[in-house]
Amino acid sequence: MGDLLRCVVEHPNAEIVGICDERHEEMQDAIESLSICDDRVFTDCQQCMRETKPEMVILCPPTGEHADWTERIAPFGAHLFVEKPFAASLADADRMIAAAEQSGKELVINWPARWDRSHYTAWCLINDGLIGDVLEVHYYGGNRGPLYHGADKVEYHPTTEDKQNSWWYKAETGGGSLRDYLGYGVTLGTWFNGGQKPIDVTAVVASAEGVEVDEHSVTIARYAHGLSKFETRWGTFTDPWIHQPQPKCGFVIRGSGGTIASYDYESSVRVQTSTRPEGYDHAVEELPTGEKNGIEYVLSRIDAGLPIEGPLSPAVARIGQQIIETAIRSIERGGTVPLVEV
Repeated sequence: MGDLLRCVVEHPNAEIVGICDERHEEMQDAIESLSICDDRVFTDCQQCMRETKPEMVILCPPTGEHADWTERIAPFGAHLFVEKPFAASLADADRMIAAAEQSGKELVINWPARWDRSHYTAWCLINDGLIGDVLEVHYYGGNRGPLYHGADKVEYHPTTEDKQNSWWYKAETGGGSLRDYLGYGVTLGTWFNGGQKPIDVTAVVASAEGVEVDEHSVTIARYAHGLSKFETRWGTFTDPWIHQPQPKCGFVIRGSGGTIASYDYESSVRVQTSTRPEGYDHAVEELPTGEKNGIEYVLSRIDAGLPIEGPLSPAVARIGQQIIETAIRSIERGGTVPLVEV
């Protein structure tokens, strides 16, 4: 939430009219770092919505509460900008889509990796047909853990007790590395492969002693043309936005006519093509004006009357949620599961 509020403050045509959390102390860092006035701070969401009348609401509740909060806020008639993951289940995702449709406003699922120039460049090259049809997507994503960094990426060093007391590490609120990071891999993977759906999914997880949710997962998705692999990790050696860990966080995409390696935050992507099989480094593209981050993108699309596209659209994000749901069922059943449709 701190990162997104910072994007609002820095946008020339947007302002924070109110922030709300049932626990006032949860907002204190943002209040101080962004100099938010007392009369714009609320602990009652109904009062916040009535008094501020926002045009767009940023929602960052625990994943397990995304559907509840979307249904609670949608009737006020504001666009809904929901920080990833989409939802704790496919059923919850469908509840969110239905609530937004009834309000007539946009539902946006923000995947911050969409604003990484390397991944945007990879999509541009794929969209231009450089590597032909996408056949495989390999993903490795994660960080040291969600409690190691706060608003504006302030550093923390959590204890096991901190983890046990955090919603991130509780199954009932949608915690775990799989729910946190698999959505990145499969949602951007769906963006890369043109909206294809897998036939079935196989997944396994591992966790540390004293932690009830997974901190490591591997998901294999079988498509009509082959396999793709998506791996998530809380506990990488370093955070990728500071130092790339090994394995590197990001994507390797294989097409019918070439390959692209797109790693988080790097200044170039590595490309192989039929005419240049030795490979070469392709400098990353600049994000288009008005699309430097999720807030900029959504406001520019709304102002222009254009639809939300790519990973932020419910259509693409729902396919990602289908894969996540199927991966969770695979873990529960201990085997391969056909793609869950509803």
